[in-house]
Formats: sequence, structure tokens, C-alpha cells
Amino acid sequence: MGSIWAKEESVTNGRVRVGVSIPPAGFVSRDEAEAYVNEAADKGLDHMITSDHVSFRGGQGRDGLTTMAWLAGLHPTIGLYVGAYLLALRHPVAVARQIATLAEDAPGRLTFGIGVGGEDRHEMESVGVDPATRGRRTDEALDVLLPLLEGKTINHEGDFFQVPDTSVRPAPDPPVVVTVGGRSDAATTRAGIRGQGWLASWCSPDRFARGVSHTEESAVAVGRTGVEWRHGYQVWVGLGDTPEKGAGILAPAMESFYGAPFSVFEKYSPVGTPSEIATWLAPFLDAGAVDLNLAPVASNPSEAIAGLAEVKRILTH
Repeated sequence: MGSIWAKEESVTNGRVRVGVSIPPAGFVSRDEAEAYVNEAADKGLDHMITSDHVSFRGGQGRDGLTTMAWLAGLHPTIGLYVGAYLLALRHPVAVARQIATLAEDAPGRLTFGIGVGGEDRHEMESVGVDPATRGRRTDEALDVLLPLLEGKTINHEGDFFQVPDTSVRPAPDPPVVVTVGGRSDAATTRAGIRGQGWLASWCSPDRFARGVSHTEESAVAVGRTGVEWRHGYQVWVGLGDTPEKGAGILAPAMESFYGAPFSVFEKYSPVGTPSEIATWLAPFLDAGAVDLNLAPVASNPSEAIAGLAEVKRILTH
């Protein structure tokens, strides 16, 4: 399989942003990272993606905002998407300052996706957070973070945070888009009440459509109208000349990253040519997704980026 993909007809219409994650194993050098980010931008991909962990499964992970600050310096315009940041593990005032700083240096480029985590309960215990409180703690952290990012001064007395007479300025201009990840109804409710979009993964198009509806209904229920929604779907993809070859490349990468057999993820992991992957993703766009955050695995990084660029071309023409 070469880096030039055969052209196919569009399988859907409408506006969409396609982002590419950093490789699961990271980069071996700054030069490699710079080449990857610049190739993504040159091929027309919209943003870079990174996840976020403090100490995941024995100490693994990357800090999402620190990684994005580094990537911002490798290219002057490419978008930056944290998906998803474990907000409950940090103090929201400190996070507001980090976001405001990055937004000042890279205005209009950051999309900040948050999640409650929970896949590794010990990660939360390591920073003194009771895993059973992670949802309520995330809600309260957002109630502190969001007004700070609007430039407001807040006085907050809550169950988890006390924030007296505090502001963080300058406020990001343009504002930072905040999305909310998670698979549960609680996550879509949180997205509707506090976010600008639901960031989903590991679900069917029907479940995604129901989640989008629940998100927007939850917004209306609390009087939020006129939201410019940025719903998104986040997924690993395996690029190959056939689905079998794509799965053969993707399976070991996912098994190494998650420490679980590929059969756990296979149902929700599109594989094959860009045309096959675009066809798999199109129903999510029809259901309301405008952001596709893709973690590609291919024979080499250039083929991964070229493959995603062709997926975007098919979906947007």
C-alpha cells in the first residue's frame, strides 16, 4: 500500500473537521514530531489530538495541555484538540490559567474536551480523588472553569473547591470550545448543560444520534439556546489494502495500548482502505458529528496521514 490513495466518490455531504492523534508510542525526536505535524497540516487535516492521563495503568500517559503547548510550537496554524482531559484530577483555577496561556499564544486553535475517566481507578486515588465522586467533581470543576474562561470573577463555595474572588485574565479570544466526552447519559447531560458538544467513542451511529439528541434536549431543559454545537466522534482506525490487513496492523497496537484483546474493540474500530473507513464513519456525520478525531495505525506515519487525508476528502466532497 503506497501513500497515494485511489480517489472515490463522496459518501456524505456537509462540513466536517478531521483530526489526527499523535502516534500511540509518541515520538522518538523533535524532528520526527515536527515532520508528522507539518505533514498533517500540509495534507489538509484540521487538528492534532492527544489524550490525557496523570498515572495510567502503572504510570503511563501524557499531560494533554502540556502536549498541546508543545505541538502548537511545531506548526503556526494547525488546530489542537485535547480529548479527553481528566479535569476532576486537577484544580480548575490552575487549569483555567493553563488554557488561557495556551489560548493567548495560539489563539483560536484549542478545543478542550473533558472526560471523567475511571478506566483506572488507581489513577484517581493517586491524586487523592475518590473515583466515586468523579462525575460530581467534574461538574463542579466545570462550574468554576467555564466562567473563568469567560473573564468573569467568581466566588465559589462547593463540595470540592473553594474559590474566593478569583479571575483569570486575559480571557481567551476567541473563546475556547469545551466539549464533554463519555458514553453514559450522565455524560450527554453534562455536555448539554455545560459544554458545546458531546465527544463520543465506542458506540454505534444509532447510539450516537440518541446521545446528540439527549445532549441538545438537556441544553434546552436548562434554558440554553443558540449553542453552536461541535459534536464529535473519536476512534482508532486501521489502514490497509483490505480490512484484514488493516485489522492486522491495528490489533497489536490497540492491545499494547489498552492491555486488552482486540476483540473488545473490534466492533467499533473501522479498518481497510480510506474509502471503506469513510463509509463506516459517514453515518456518524449524518447523526450530527462535525469533528472526527481519528487515531490511525498504518505501515508508517506518512501512510497514516495520507490515509486520513483521503478519508476527509471522501467525506467532504
